Amino acid sequence: MTVMRYQQLAQTLRRQIDAQVWLPGEKLPSLRESCKQSGLSLMTVLQAYQLLESQGVIVSRPQSGYYVAPRQHVPVVHHAQSNLHAAEDIDVNDAIFNILKAGQDPDIVPFGSAFPDPTLFPQPRLARSLASAVRRMSPHSAIANLPPGNEELRRNIAQRYAQQGIEVTPDEIVITSGALESLGLSLQVVTQPGDWVAIESPAFYGVLQAIERRKLKAVAIPMDVQQGMDLQALEQALATYPIKACWLMSNFQNPLGCSMSAEKKQRLVEILEAHHVAIIEDDVYGELYFNGERPMPLKVSSYRQQILHCSSFSKCLAPGFRVGWVAAGAYASRIQRLQLMSTLSASVPVQLGLADFLHQGAYDAHLRRLRRQLELRQNAMRNKILKAFPPQVRVSQPSGGYFLWVYLGDKVDATRVYQQALARGISVAPGTMFAVDDRYRHSLRLNSSFEWNTRAEDAIKTLADIVFGEIERNKT
Repeated sequence: MTVMRYQQLAQTLRRQIDAQVWLPGEKLPSLRESCKQSGLSLMTVLQAYQLLESQGVIVSRPQSGYYVAPRQHVPVVHHAQSNLHAAEDIDVNDAIFNILKAGQDPDIVPFGSAFPDPTLFPQPRLARSLASAVRRMSPHSAIANLPPGNEELRRNIAQRYAQQGIEVTPDEIVITSGALESLGLSLQVVTQPGDWVAIESPAFYGVLQAIERRKLKAVAIPMDVQQGMDLQALEQALATYPIKACWLMSNFQNPLGCSMSAEKKQRLVEILEAHHVAIIEDDVYGELYFNGERPMPLKVSSYRQQILHCSSFSKCLAPGFRVGWVAAGAYASRIQRLQLMSTLSASVPVQLGLADFLHQGAYDAHLRRLRRQLELRQNAMRNKILKAFPPQVRVSQPSGGYFLWVYLGDKVDATRVYQQALARGISVAPGTMFAVDDRYRHSLRLNSSFEWNTRAEDAIKTLADIVFGEIERNKT
């Protein structure tokens, strides 16, 4: 059967869309531009576009042109008598990108931000350490500090593990460009495309993005807003799917803010060890505890060689420096090789600067001040929400970190609240950012780390007005 020219063009465009040359919502070249590029007639190009439109691949907008159609929701399998969700395809990047991009405007109240208030960190002192380290750099520093990274910095990190009673040697630690790189490398080293990974639900959206990039399949394990992962559901998932890894936050989980008890952590590790499942532990908020003692990570267990413990300085000391690490256990040498073949290494001057800062001995004093501020600001925001919002609204009360999880009630769509809030100069993080389906469409995540002042208080009042308005709208 002869393929017509318009069909050939349609096939070419579809391949480009599948390869993400053209992303959902992005405008395609105009008809006349396509004519010039392809050498085809206007009528032939129009037929190709109309064919793709009839297939639902693109959409036309009057007086504007043709655009790539939004992608369909992820196919999710619902299991009888279970809260487990299994998704063979993850597609979240577009929605997350749009939400995060909207929050970059300095005039926006940044309740939707994932980053802590930058004014909480000792920037002048960090700058002096960085300048001092750069002055002392040798010409061979770039080579000497290739993976696993700067020896002094790794030794400092190993000493902090030792203070918690965790046996981690400097050779087991690989310095990375932030925690996201350490988490991505960890996922890559313990899985192959097509493998199943157990994740939290709701989950930090970086998990969803990493799984999407890696072409993995996810089993979402439900979370309790106070106690963390549902271990019974985890056991059911392990009995149902050939899970290779479990990625989770046991301390101050993003977005819920919950932490698992020591007993529950021990049971979790026992379950995963019995099934020979690698653990990727995201512990970037572990230093931000409000009580007197740092919560222990899963890495403390006897299964620690199969636990890839990932953290960074981004949430507690130097957000802009983008330096993290993974205590990789049995996978350390493989992580090093993967890093050499991808990003090569974390920034050498920044590694040296952080090592200098830690050597000065001011880190723990800074952390004590930071924790006090975060606790005061979280309490102020939480109390204002409870006073200003409708009685049906429920707010989490984490014992660390800087996120509040706000359930708005079954009649309130958090995405509509997000859209209206953004139009009024306030960013929030709707619950749909943290799952592959819409089960958290009635919840928001709010960042409580920023200074509590009149601007922040007025923003909470505005959010409350929007929520009241949505409740009234749904009554009619």
